[in-house]
Amino acid sequence: MPVDTSAPRSLALPGSKSITARALFLAAAADGVTTLVRPLRSDDTEGFAEGLTRLGYRIGRTPETWQVDGRPQGPAVTEADVYCRDGATTARFLPTLAAAGHGTYRFDASEQMRRRPLAPLSRALRDLGVDLRHEEAEGHHPLTVRAAGVEGGEVTLDAGQSSQYLTALLLLGPLTRRGLRIRVTDLVSVPYVEITIAMMRAFGVEVAREGDTYVVPPGGYRATSYAVEPDASTASYFFAAAAITAGAAVTVPGLGTGALQGDLAFVDVLRRMGAEVTVGADATTVRGTGELRGLTVNMRDISDTMPTLAAIAPFASGPVRIEDVANTRVKECDRLEACAENLRRLGVRVSTGPDRIEIHPGTAPSPTTEITTYGDHRIVMSFAVTGLRVPGISFDDPGCVRKTFPGFHEAFAELSRGIRG
Repeated sequence: MPVDTSAPRSLALPGSKSITARALFLAAAADGVTTLVRPLRSDDTEGFAEGLTRLGYRIGRTPETWQVDGRPQGPAVTEADVYCRDGATTARFLPTLAAAGHGTYRFDASEQMRRRPLAPLSRALRDLGVDLRHEEAEGHHPLTVRAAGVEGGEVTLDAGQSSQYLTALLLLGPLTRRGLRIRVTDLVSVPYVEITIAMMRAFGVEVAREGDTYVVPPGGYRATSYAVEPDASTASYFFAAAAITAGAAVTVPGLGTGALQGDLAFVDVLRRMGAEVTVGADATTVRGTGELRGLTVNMRDISDTMPTLAAIAPFASGPVRIEDVANTRVKECDRLEACAENLRRLGVRVSTGPDRIEIHPGTAPSPTTEITTYGDHRIVMSFAVTGLRVPGISFDDPGCVRKTFPGFHEAFAELSRGIRG
């Protein structure tokens, strides 16, 4: 049966992980009770909320909202042991939040998260006078913060591995006694910093920028009601599914011209490749045209969607070269090599460099291939899109999608039935 191109599939996707994590920090730090509307409920965000609870913050829940009782003075307990699971935002943001309080707080994480770097943020916090000690490998979890508040002042930060280091310091700024001036020597994923600044504004704090220096005033946050928009990184898999399926169309409500998340720019990559893209005030639609051209693209600012593009590159008419994505090597896994390895297992010719991957179409991908996921949710969700065109793809750890989208496989199966007709 042919696909009905006149009726795009409309998808209600879960809330943004990045926004939910920032909103939880801001709500915990604000003066008053904040209501978060439609927050993401996944392993990462549940771990963040659990960490806040361990630190003494009170969180009430309804099916559609979380209410957080803020404490501008910091954690309600003077000792806590917090397990951050696999969550990078939890593992980087919560020690920073705890530093603004008074007490001794220990943080640990999964083996996967223990491998991920923390050193630039640790150095910056120590430069601000925070007593922070790594128990085993320097610059990695586990760590202990002996908190006595943060005076503030000037600090230099290298955020070339992760923008989350800068976000953590920006979020801390209003909780310091003097505010912060953060000079950044390198920065990836700039749109995620813009998300942080916009959300701080919604909680009553205006961040200024003077060249490579971010200026954050003291004074704290105001509680508010905050609606969490759908996750743009998650939307990339569904948009990509439409792009590789001739005549199929997918619409994601809640992501439009006013969206905070930079990863929505992935649809511009799909447009360059030949898909038809419409970005409206409050929704975005991608329609497959039957054409998928090769291209060279810099994905430094939207690197979480690099695996999505890599997974559909075998169906392009020419080579796909993705550049300036060195930071994807220090995510849940080395995503650049994970994509390359799995594409090679599918029979696709791939070359890589320190910060790039080039994928050469031409050979029909091999069916009945098991994808090695390395426990990384984005590898699973990306290669699920490949599976629309390659029968028999399976995963060694399909359940790792619970990190950000526990219902992904059911939602994607329903979409694939709809767009195939």
